[in-house]
Amino acid sequence: MHRRMNPSNRKRESTSLGQLVEVEITGLNHEGDGVGRHDGRVLFVAGAVPGDLVDAAIAQERGNYARAKIVDIKKPSCLRTSPECGVFGECGGCGLQVMDYGAQLAWKTRLVQDAVTRIGGLRGVTVHDTVPSPSVWHYRNKAMFPVGGLGGRLVAGCYRRGTHQIVPSSACKIQHPTNNLILSEILRLCEQYGIQPYDEQTGRGVLRHIMARVAVGTGESMAVLVTATKKLPYAAPIGKALAESVPGLVSVIQNVNPERTNIVLGPEWRVIRGREYIDDVFGNDRIGRLRFRVSALSFYQVNPEQAAQVYAKALEYAESGSAAARDRVALDLYCGIGTITLFLASCFSAAIGVEENGEAIRDARRNARMNGIGNARFFEGRAERVLPSLAAELEASGLTPDAVVLDPPRAGCETAVLDAICRLRPSSVVYISCYPSTLARDLAYLANLGYRATEIQPFDMFPHTPHVECIIMITNSGLGSK
Repeated sequence: MHRRMNPSNRKRESTSLGQLVEVEITGLNHEGDGVGRHDGRVLFVAGAVPGDLVDAAIAQERGNYARAKIVDIKKPSCLRTSPECGVFGECGGCGLQVMDYGAQLAWKTRLVQDAVTRIGGLRGVTVHDTVPSPSVWHYRNKAMFPVGGLGGRLVAGCYRRGTHQIVPSSACKIQHPTNNLILSEILRLCEQYGIQPYDEQTGRGVLRHIMARVAVGTGESMAVLVTATKKLPYAAPIGKALAESVPGLVSVIQNVNPERTNIVLGPEWRVIRGREYIDDVFGNDRIGRLRFRVSALSFYQVNPEQAAQVYAKALEYAESGSAAARDRVALDLYCGIGTITLFLASCFSAAIGVEENGEAIRDARRNARMNGIGNARFFEGRAERVLPSLAAELEASGLTPDAVVLDPPRAGCETAVLDAICRLRPSSVVYISCYPSTLARDLAYLANLGYRATEIQPFDMFPHTPHVECIIMITNSGLGSK
């Protein structure tokens, strides 16, 4: 379960990192690091679990707090488990895998509760227990692996935490097995054909990243080779060999990113073999199943089993705001390729999606046609700009925007969006959030406009990481302050 370092190792660790201290871990911060105190100062200890007693070496000092690294686990917590992954502690992901899964869920529930009360200043909001993921390993349908060189060989994996040093891994425990197979096969073929890795320091080389996507509902998959050069030597034979070695691979694509930047994808795309998309079937018995076309750039939930449960709860909350939902209109803001919008269309007389990304809107309209859904419409543009004219159009048609579903990025909603929603006076608002602190901020703002959060259902979308997804029911309580 743990190992003690011998005295000589401990001395070297203390010297290279800083002061060695004994600390009891009493909690976790929002990044999943253990929290303790020493001499009145907060210590954040990566890889530590509440209940651990550890010797830790100070790695970074920041005024009233410091970051430290475990040197020795003197007394392990009863919540501690053995890591499943062979590169745990080196790789920068899945930091919670040494914590019992039930304890992970309980911590995520508290994380949401604390954000709502301390950041949002809200009281009387029911926060339900976090719903576990149906699969806790191999749940991700999308992977993005940086590529580098090590000992004269091509390697790929994840970055060491806080660095751009690649920790080689071809068998990531949270990735779908097909994604891992795509990774290992691309590395094998590129080595065979002498494709050189890109070097961030010199700007030389060819292969920068490997991206993989798998459609769990159909078994189709996609491989993307991100290159620094327009020419990918031996592209055709690499594509052919990939298609022969990876079952279900229907798309092999090259993305060109010649810039010396940390941005992964460039503006130029070329299909090496097959199609530029994969088709998936997504949903469950509660919400039905629809077909979606997914391109390399499509935003698409990475844990499809759990995402179906998230969407089912979102539809339940959206319908609860009206006794006659089928005579009403639902608005889906930040709709992406239209996944939630198209499921809403089965419950409401009309479902309208709004998204500022033009390519996503084109995908959404195509997905509606693929599924024969005629009561879904999509508008391109920023929500705060689209909503006023859309509201006037609906009013002229005698339709009421009864429910609004929000699924913003981590940064949350701009106040202009929240203001525009409240001017529509929907019966209910359903907020889907992946970041509790910005969620709490937005809920506090809505409360001052007369829309109060009544209940929150957290879901564990990303097991073994500190991330948590939430579905929030918000009702119109009339104008007032929180």
